[in-house]
Amino acid sequence: MYWSQDETLDTLAVPDTIVDCLFAIECRALPVDHAYALSSALVAACPWIGEEPGLGIHTVHVAGSQNGWERPAHGTESQIQLSRRTKLILRLPRARAPALLDALPGTRIEVAGAPLTVGAGKLRSLGTESVLFARYLVSTADPDEEAFMNSAAQALALLGIQIRKALCGKSNTLETPNGAITTRSLLLAGLKPDESLRLQQQGLGLHRLMGCGIFIPHKGIDAVGKAP
Repeated sequence: MYWSQDETLDTLAVPDTIVDCLFAIECRALPVDHAYALSSALVAACPWIGEEPGLGIHTVHVAGSQNGWERPAHGTESQIQLSRRTKLILRLPRARAPALLDALPGTRIEVAGAPLTVGAGKLRSLGTESVLFARYLVSTADPDEEAFMNSAAQALALLGIQIRKALCGKSNTLETPNGAITTRSLLLAGLKPDESLRLQQQGLGLHRLMGCGIFIPHKGIDAVGKAP
């Protein structure tokens, strides 16, 4: 864990060069670990998705354990139940968004055997939130947390981003036909507006089509830093 004092954050006009495309979906359930299956199905239905530099596919997410409901364990055998409000989200250059909004609605795919129909889509601009979270960030072969954080710090430095506050989560694996990909979650806080935007636009690490290295806004974590 890294933790330093907050700095005054400047405002920044947000250039809309990279956006999220949100699509309604009809799908009852998906495996908790569906990253490879979803990526493969979308690329098969719309091949240029796999060839577009910088395009990322968010994994489909539902709320965590709460109000007596327990989120299933991570894996390809466990299932998450989806609601009508659940969205399919892809991040890509704004210039390519019209093509995606035209191509995907009405598409029917199978994700690990589960039928999924893509509905209407809309654009969502990125923000400049100071706290960002990546559910999956490709880890090195070394599962050690300190090694992971050092590797992340080096990758962020190449983007001109300084770690001020950071928390990494436990390891998870994403299954593929070529073997499992080891990942960790990573939460960063105290980001300056330009750093936040740059990280969301460029992402971090490999396997963006499987949802890895895609950062999204997260609620504040000041209380974590004050914990004994």
